[in-house]
Amino acid sequence: MRTPLLRCAARPVRRRLIGALGSALLAGALLAGGPAGAAYAADGADATPTASAPAAQLPPDGDQVASPPGANDWSCRPTAAHPDPVVLVHGTFANRYENWLALSPLLKSEGYCVFALDYGMVPGITSSGSGLLLPIGGLGPIDESAAQLGRFVDLVRTATGAAKVDLVGHSQGGMLPNYYLKFLGGAAKVGRVVGLAPSNHGTTLDGITNLAPYFPGVADLIYTACKACRDQAVGSAFNQKMATLPDTVPGVRYTVIATVYDEVVTPYRTQFLSGPNVDNVVLQDHCPVSLAEHVAIAFSPTGLHLVTNALDPAHATPVYCG
Repeated sequence: MRTPLLRCAARPVRRRLIGALGSALLAGALLAGGPAGAAYAADGADATPTASAPAAQLPPDGDQVASPPGANDWSCRPTAAHPDPVVLVHGTFANRYENWLALSPLLKSEGYCVFALDYGMVPGITSSGSGLLLPIGGLGPIDESAAQLGRFVDLVRTATGAAKVDLVGHSQGGMLPNYYLKFLGGAAKVGRVVGLAPSNHGTTLDGITNLAPYFPGVADLIYTACKACRDQAVGSAFNQKMATLPDTVPGVRYTVIATVYDEVVTPYRTQFLSGPNVDNVVLQDHCPVSLAEHVAIAFSPTGLHLVTNALDPAHATPVYCG
């Protein structure tokens, strides 16, 4: 099978991803209305503290990778304006810190209780895609990762007292919640699902290998340690199981945000879901000049703005183009 992008040199790719991460911080700052470092000082950003769940019930913060800015304050109490905590679900070959450097502080600055987990970790697997040598996840079998997500959601609900959470995921992390909702009883615990470039109906293995240049050293994992790569392939047993039920479950609102330049989940329209409770959005319909592709959509000002609008449609604002 062809893997043309695997021939890319690691150094230029690292510079490309580091540039994207730098843009992420800028994007968060623009959408928060001030410098990234000042996001926490925004009016209403600090949620009212409350007693957290017992420490023994909480995942050790930083057990795998440090939390992104704004996430995993286990004393956070949701406000009337944002009653559902937001749980961020990273993608394949990623981790909570790198994937959510932009969105996590943005949501925190807007008054949300924000939480982010690492899942699907394989011991000893690391990447230097951002210039830092960090563990990466999204590698394990997706059904097992969905169970991890379910346990994390229960911890968040216990700690915050919230009846439901909203889930925001990128790539595999945008599709993973669907398994949790369909097969693991998650529908009663989730209000909204927002997917950025989600692999909802699978992709080709060539598409998955296009992720490899962003994460130097992981190419060999695609055919060995990355069970999630196998599960996301079109026609896999996992995707056949997903197709036995409708795309969506009643009572949950879904938003899919796709980019026409996605080189990983292709064709990009396969990301869309069918159902009366779905909004399928193309980023370039709101910002025709945007060149954001599969990875950059999680750092795009337009993509982030579409996420905040999806989480709070009653207060949606004209989308920033960038």
